[in-house]
Amino acid sequence: MNDDELRQRMSAADPASTLPPGDPAGVARLVEDVMSTELTTENRETGTRERSRLTWVVAAAAVLVIAGAGFFGVRALTGDDPTSDPVATEPASVELAVSDTAGSGKCMVPTPEALAQAQVAFDGTVTSIEGDTVVLEPTTWYAGGPATSVVLDAPSEQMQRVASGVAFEVGGRYLVSAVGGHVTLCGFSAPYSPELAAVYEQAFG
Repeated sequence: MNDDELRQRMSAADPASTLPPGDPAGVARLVEDVMSTELTTENRETGTRERSRLTWVVAAAAVLVIAGAGFFGVRALTGDDPTSDPVATEPASVELAVSDTAGSGKCMVPTPEALAQAQVAFDGTVTSIEGDTVVLEPTTWYAGGPATSVVLDAPSEQMQRVASGVAFEVGGRYLVSAVGGHVTLCGFSAPYSPELAAVYEQAFG
């Protein structure tokens, strides 16, 4: 007899095999009712009263039902399906802004040590510019990815500060970094160049 035949025989012998699992709350009440009911027998020799074996049998059966229902609930919540093949999804976009103080301080020469502090860094191409919103499609993530697009949304006054260092154009390729959700300027974010790309590689390589 193989495993399948054994399961079929066990299922056929179980009169409740076709019934849905019992409600855990209802079964718990059943256990409580059974345990609190005085189904007792009297010991003729000692005159003491003992709890009937039926009480424990019913309680044990109820616990098994609860255990089965609990297992089903965990599987349903966790999605434990051996035939499923989970697919990792990427966030649709990352949104960045320009700090209110952008361009107001002195700039330093970009170095790998300073650039390594950025939480977001990527090599990407501008796909659209609408008003003050620039959308880039990353081709290489150095930090903070992945995402299918990056949206740089800045008020016009701040965008002018960005434009003074980064003249975004549709189709242009740029290296962009950000700290705390704000784009880093002063040459850290700029049109792509082999020299700046080498700094990015050293910072995040």
